[in-house]
Amino acid sequence: MNGPHDLGGQMGLGPVAPETDEPVFHADWEKRALGVTLCAGTFGFWNIDESRHARENRHPVDYLSSTYYEIWIKGLERLLKRHGFVSERDLAEGRAVDGATQPKRVLKAADVPAVLARGGPCDRPVGTPPRFKTGDRIVTRNFSPTGHTRLPRYARGRHGVVEAVREGYVFPDTNAHGEGENPQWVYTVVFDGREIWGEDADPTLTVSIDAWESYLEPA
Repeated sequence: MNGPHDLGGQMGLGPVAPETDEPVFHADWEKRALGVTLCAGTFGFWNIDESRHARENRHPVDYLSSTYYEIWIKGLERLLKRHGFVSERDLAEGRAVDGATQPKRVLKAADVPAVLARGGPCDRPVGTPPRFKTGDRIVTRNFSPTGHTRLPRYARGRHGVVEAVREGYVFPDTNAHGEGENPQWVYTVVFDGREIWGEDADPTLTVSIDAWESYLEPA
């Protein structure tokens, strides 16, 4: 998906300006937005990739005019509506007025530390050997999917070198849409800065990404 979240290398949006001594949260409602999203994720009706896609798949005007945690809340609303936990009437009323789906699990306060410590590991065994090895020259696929993908737009159709072979991981492009985990080998691939940003790029710059195997072809 070529969405508004995929900003790497785009011009016209101004410089990155980190906030000095930026707090973890700027307001109490942001803490609640994070907490409610994580708690709802334990219901057992969606995975991290569907959750990411729900946040990223927004109209550019809406996405770029929203703060970070506003995007999280809007993504959560989409997930809750999609899976039948809330309706438009519920949201308009600010309370439950329609029948709702029941969660498979409910996260209790006492269980939060253990659940957060356990996390959500996405490494999986892969039944075939890696297609590439360290040092192989590759070219990334140049595609514009309508669904979720973790291959950044700026790194498509680019030549690079496999820097490391990682483990097998859930393939987000299918997992986000209920089409199975389909684990693949993941590789760290390094690109020369000029390959990514053009001839005006800093010649000493390199860019590394982690890429699933189906994103890559031999150069």
